[in-house]
Amino acid sequence: MSPMLIALLPFFGALLPGIMARSGRTVAAWATAVPTILALTGLALNLPALMAGEAVTQSVAWIPQIGLAAEFRVDGLSAFFAALILGIGLIITLYARYYLAPEDGGAGRFFTFLLLFQGAMTGLVLSDNVLLLLIFWELTSLASFLLIGYWAHEPDARRGARMALAVTALGGLAMIGGMLILGQIAGSMRIGDILAAREAVAASPLRVPAMVLILTGAFAKSAQVPFHFWLPRAMAAPTPVSAYLHSATMVKAGLFLMARLWPVFAGTPEWFAIVVTAGLLTMLLGAAFALTETDLKALLAWSTVSHLGLVTLLLGIGTVPAAAAAMLHILNHALFKAPLFMVAGIVDHAAHERDLRRLGGLRKLMPITFVLALLSSLSMAGVPLLGGFISKELMLNEALSTRWGGTDWGLAAVSTLAFILSAAYSFRFLWGTFFGAARSPEAAAAHDPGAGLWLGPAVLVLGVVAVGLMPMLAAPVVDLAASAVTGGAVEVHFSVWHGLNPALALSAVALAGGLLLLLAIGPAMPRRASPFPDAEAIYWRLMEGSTAWATRFGEALQSGSMARNSAAITGATLAIGLWGALTGSLGPATRGLVPVSPVVFVGWLLLMMAGAAAVVLHRTRLVLLVFVGIIGLMISLGFAWLSAPDLALTQVSVEVVTILLMLLALNFLPKTDPVEHSNRRRLFDLGFAGAAGLGLATLCYAIMRRDPAFATISGYHAENSYVGGGGWNIVNVILVDFRGYDTFGEITVLGIAAVTIYALAQGLLKANAVRTPAMEAPRAGDRHPVMMIVATRLMLPVAMVVGVFMFLRGHNAPGGGFVAGLLFSIALLMQYMASGFAWAQERVTVPYHGLIGAGVAVAVATGAGSWAFDLPYMTSAFGYVTLPGLQPLELATAALFDLGVFLTVMGAVMLALASLSRLGVAARDAERREG
Repeated sequence: MSPMLIALLPFFGALLPGIMARSGRTVAAWATAVPTILALTGLALNLPALMAGEAVTQSVAWIPQIGLAAEFRVDGLSAFFAALILGIGLIITLYARYYLAPEDGGAGRFFTFLLLFQGAMTGLVLSDNVLLLLIFWELTSLASFLLIGYWAHEPDARRGARMALAVTALGGLAMIGGMLILGQIAGSMRIGDILAAREAVAASPLRVPAMVLILTGAFAKSAQVPFHFWLPRAMAAPTPVSAYLHSATMVKAGLFLMARLWPVFAGTPEWFAIVVTAGLLTMLLGAAFALTETDLKALLAWSTVSHLGLVTLLLGIGTVPAAAAAMLHILNHALFKAPLFMVAGIVDHAAHERDLRRLGGLRKLMPITFVLALLSSLSMAGVPLLGGFISKELMLNEALSTRWGGTDWGLAAVSTLAFILSAAYSFRFLWGTFFGAARSPEAAAAHDPGAGLWLGPAVLVLGVVAVGLMPMLAAPVVDLAASAVTGGAVEVHFSVWHGLNPALALSAVALAGGLLLLLAIGPAMPRRASPFPDAEAIYWRLMEGSTAWATRFGEALQSGSMARNSAAITGATLAIGLWGALTGSLGPATRGLVPVSPVVFVGWLLLMMAGAAAVVLHRTRLVLLVFVGIIGLMISLGFAWLSAPDLALTQVSVEVVTILLMLLALNFLPKTDPVEHSNRRRLFDLGFAGAAGLGLATLCYAIMRRDPAFATISGYHAENSYVGGGGWNIVNVILVDFRGYDTFGEITVLGIAAVTIYALAQGLLKANAVRTPAMEAPRAGDRHPVMMIVATRLMLPVAMVVGVFMFLRGHNAPGGGFVAGLLFSIALLMQYMASGFAWAQERVTVPYHGLIGAGVAVAVATGAGSWAFDLPYMTSAFGYVTLPGLQPLELATAALFDLGVFLTVMGAVMLALASLSRLGVAARDAERREG
């Protein structure tokens, strides 16, 4: 299976859980498991090539101008991480099926978020392009935000999600700069080329700045000092999320990045100093904070911080054995930490409690859970015959071989202290939860759950035992990963017994010291004031300060006065335009004037001025809308006169739709007179508006009469509209081909705006706040006149045929998907207005949300279709098809993209209309009930 397909399978499957959620949690879980199993199978199919020492790569052009390509690589390192992500993801899916309560109606949403995160992480580790990796990197932050904040009704969940997103996103921003610098140094954005350019990177004066920026992003993602504080706050997430994100996936992303770039930076003094110091501090502080926690998940979160520091330390040492030990501990940590989080969730489910001070005595009440916790905790402590012991001993051996702090023993001494704390909090987790007497009625009534909750952690615990008893089973996996990290063949030799050596002695000291420390401090160790600055407090001060500054800055610019804001924007536009005109940068006026009848021009100008004056002077909203429509019609005529038929069609269509929607919105405006301004204010407004209008008209006139003194892209568009885009309508070809990305972004924003209107309307309906301020206004006796009903129903098929015609001709003549979508919307809007919302809505068989989603999906699929031909994303093609008895028919793939535009525009307009109409119906129903 291709690497790209492996990475994209979770994204393709992300829609399934939401669609199948109504069928129950089991169906949603299976819908999540199937894409994961398929991706795991695809990864396994590449194993023979990996064992032969080959990397499986795939490259599809995307935006070659900036070096962005869909380049993927399956080598030992990426396969190692992808297997952890997908394998543990499968186990978490099973666990979440039984963890989520039956009354939790968001199971489909949860599993969708889980697959989105899984896809982002898989894509990240398989990326072979710097820019692609950055895209997936940010996607992991967004998806983790959704998962951590899944219980949005909980304030802690919202705060934790925001903190995680802010810290990792800021780190990612720094990393973007570093990765771009690194790509520029190497002369390529392909990661494989960057790794091969180690000498060029080493010789560059930008090496250290690039490394510092990249490490900032990696440290923020993997919760290294000084970014360690966000991870415990993310424990407000559901336990399956904590078990997944904080054992094998999100927090390992920074470690993966450091391992991937290890050949480029490792072995340099700067790398050693920064990475080793950060890892050691994180390892020590995380262990110390874990020992002070009484909440099970918080204790495990700080222990995760500590173990992430351990791996960072190993990667910072920069030797091949240290890199191999880092890979082994990444595996071990995933195997024992995910079960521990799941055990915490099981205890919480059974005892309804996570506080160590209220637990205890669960050893006999929950024997299966106790065995799982026992083996996982002892592995975390580094007890012999379990996986954690092997990697701990290797780490201590490397620490003894590394000079740090001016001594040969300093690194080993500080590491041993961290391991003492690690053993203490591991024993404390066990003792406080399972030994002694139950310290609450809830704990005394606890019992083991069904197999659905303990089967997943049991599988991972078997891995803990297997690695501990037969460590050579892990050797091939570690060999592959470490070889990809170091860039050379690595053969590790693991064994349960390495003989009596200093590392074994330090390991024994750590275990004994941890046990003695636990006996000394008792079941609870209160956190005392730290002599070090509180990173979380600094974060909140920075956030509050930046928010206050942004508020003051925004208030200075946006005072709430529309006139003042318009004056600032228009004034700045005029200043820039006048500067261009006065400096001569626009070039001399070389174009003549378009011949026009003075009578026509004067009539057009008078209508515009009369409409504008009526809008200013009139006080009735309905009449104002009529005059606004007249102004829009005059503007459309101006576009047509200036040979811009596409603009004219679009302007007319938009005017009609806008007027109709505003007519619906009038019902929700207060029945009050507008605020009267003083004569001085009105004179100022009139003067500024006149100056702005005359100034902008003058600028437009000056621009249209000149051939710019600088090169523009308009000539390219005119020359290549048919040759490159297959259409004679230059405007439409620009929208759906040359600037298809812009159009795709615009229809996406349009869809989001419509969904936002729908959400606001639904919120008002749920809050029963749908009384309209104008409902006491006089109403017509005949709400749905027969003449209007008959006329609009006769016009419906005609308008739709015209819309289809406009759509089909859009690539070669004025029209296109946008105008066609508006025409269809107008035809349907007339049915709503003539026959009423209830009558029209009963006959709607397609949900408008679905139209928006289908439109965006068609646009995405059209762009992705070019990948099948090894062409950049959204590359269009056109050709002729000859049908019997007909002239050759020209077809262009851009028409499919235009279909996406059509569906999105129609869905967005109709969803906004339906939302406003539904409010009106609810208001009338409320009025009848009260009457």
